Amino acid sequence: MRLEPPPLRSALAACGCALALGGAAGGACPQLAGAQAQTTARLHATFEPYRLGRRTTLQFEFALSAPAGEVPPPLTEMQLRYPRGINFFLNDLGIRRCAEPVLEASGPAGCPPDSAMGYGVVETGIVLGDTPVEESSPITILRAPERDGHLALLFFAEGREPVVTNVIFSGLLLSAREPFGGNVKIGVPLVETLPGAPYVSVLHLHATIGPEHLTYYHNVDGVSLAFAPQGILLPPTCPRASFPFAAIFVFSDGTRAVASTTVPCPPGRAAHRAASRRRRG
Repeated sequence: MRLEPPPLRSALAACGCALALGGAAGGACPQLAGAQAQTTARLHATFEPYRLGRRTTLQFEFALSAPAGEVPPPLTEMQLRYPRGINFFLNDLGIRRCAEPVLEASGPAGCPPDSAMGYGVVETGIVLGDTPVEESSPITILRAPERDGHLALLFFAEGREPVVTNVIFSGLLLSAREPFGGNVKIGVPLVETLPGAPYVSVLHLHATIGPEHLTYYHNVDGVSLAFAPQGILLPPTCPRASFPFAAIFVFSDGTRAVASTTVPCPPGRAAHRAASRRRRG
């Protein structure tokens, strides 16, 4: 059964590279080396729907920017840290696995439909001469076989024009220190475009992990029945202030950028806790 991504933005990347993990800006904190051009990062995350103790889809995005007329250095690694109490894999998302050789040979259509965990769009750019050129490319996020005892993901970026090329990169689910519950570490390959041209730079990525746009299939007495998988389970209570997220970006020139954001507690629950504290005080 072919995996059909949801309608995505037009065109596509000059060798659409990149990673996964999307709306408005979050906090930013660039880290620079010497007098190199400054790269800044923004991160944003939301839950949809957003009800504590219920299933949800995580939507996230990041944006990388350089001074006017430039693009950031090519991205080689990203780490996305997510809150305690949220587990991507304690649900029926990615109930089957897609092996990287299968993905290389046939794309997402060759993988089990039940291995899909989400979709996204990555925007990339290069500077040709003095002209920045930007494109966008769809991404499919799939569950992969465990690696070294760690849960794993595969990201498939599909380049269609002006250069037809597909890029596969992988991520591992690792532990993280408080206040985070886990860390998705993603390696990003360098992607060539034209002979003599620079590698592709990642500018922006928006993605979802959850049941939105996903359809799985279950065989019952020889009949294939479609169903929507359950999403990520939110904890029944919200942390003291919000759900924290953070990202570290590592570039090919050795520089880094850091960004953070939070998802505020639902207003009703936050107001209830504040009122309870006032009564106790």
